Amino acid sequence: MAATNINVRTDSELKMKAQSVFTDLGLDMSTAINVFLNQVVYRQAIPFEIKKPIYKTAKLGGWEGRIIMSADFNEPMEEFKEYFEPEVCE
Repeated sequence: MAATNINVRTDSELKMKAQSVFTDLGLDMSTAINVFLNQVVYRQAIPFEIKKPIYKTAKLGGWEGRIIMSADFNEPMEEFKEYFEPEVCE
């Protein structure tokens, strides 16, 4: 089987992080990519699920419409100051 080259452009930080994982697994980048390509051929598909990320910060879930803003926003913080201030021992 003749070897061939594949040129791939990727983010340098992503490459460093991936290389670190591969090193921990005892693999180099070429071997890891060949494992991936072999699995693609064997399964006739991407060998893992690809999903669009879900960002939970977009909605408030069950709390939507139940959050009430205090008239004085700083007032509730006054109650917690005692937890943040160190106690003075005499």
